[in-house]
Amino acid sequence: MTFKDKHVLITGAGRGLGAAFAVVLADLGANLTLTARNTENVKALAESIRLRTGHSPASFKIDLADAGDVTQLAKKFRDDGRPLDILINNAATWLPGSMTDHDAYAISTTIASNVTGTLLLTRGLLPLLEHSGAGDIMNIVSVSGMVNAPLQGASVAYIASKHAQTGMTDALRQELRGRPVRVNALYPTFIKDISPLNEAEWNATPSPDSWITNRDVVETALFALSRPRHLTLANIVLESDTGNFHTH
Repeated sequence: MTFKDKHVLITGAGRGLGAAFAVVLADLGANLTLTARNTENVKALAESIRLRTGHSPASFKIDLADAGDVTQLAKKFRDDGRPLDILINNAATWLPGSMTDHDAYAISTTIASNVTGTLLLTRGLLPLLEHSGAGDIMNIVSVSGMVNAPLQGASVAYIASKHAQTGMTDALRQELRGRPVRVNALYPTFIKDISPLNEAEWNATPSPDSWITNRDVVETALFALSRPRHLTLANIVLESDTGNFHTH
């Protein structure tokens, strides 16, 4: 599989890992749809990609914590009827601290964004993924979604949302078996935020005790997505020698 001319939708594309996915896939010739809560960030990234490649990605504001926002945007994409080859569910709301530190709104927003919003968007875009004939869903979860992972500062609500993403991924994979959509998941540890727009940093050789980087996650995801269709790299855990865990 090559990524040239593939239609890829990335959530949480305004910064960090989502932005790194966008730049790398644009360099590989993919046609991008970028979504984020912050329209300024995602529009600035789209402009950077246009200047770099000559092609401007489509960009949309979406708040995954707002079910109406999610369903309306998914309907817009379905009405447009354009097939979708790859959905990268990267967006995540991070909530640190103890359970008593947060009010009901912070807890419910974290759950709504990471779980309900991700599920509703995936559900809404599924017909377009099937229409492509070779669709892929790539869920960027976190080792926080694994059993017995240390909290490392994460809240109970955040951990619960990541475990829900794990359950969603496993159930979706089973439900879609035999249909032309694969479901993959990555479970990264702590990630060092680097950008492919900074070529010196992106191409530098990490030290043995470094955290994994955005480049590590992006390249692992693209490797999984480029496997022949008979093969699914279902759950990939990315760890570093630091022994720390990531809260994506």
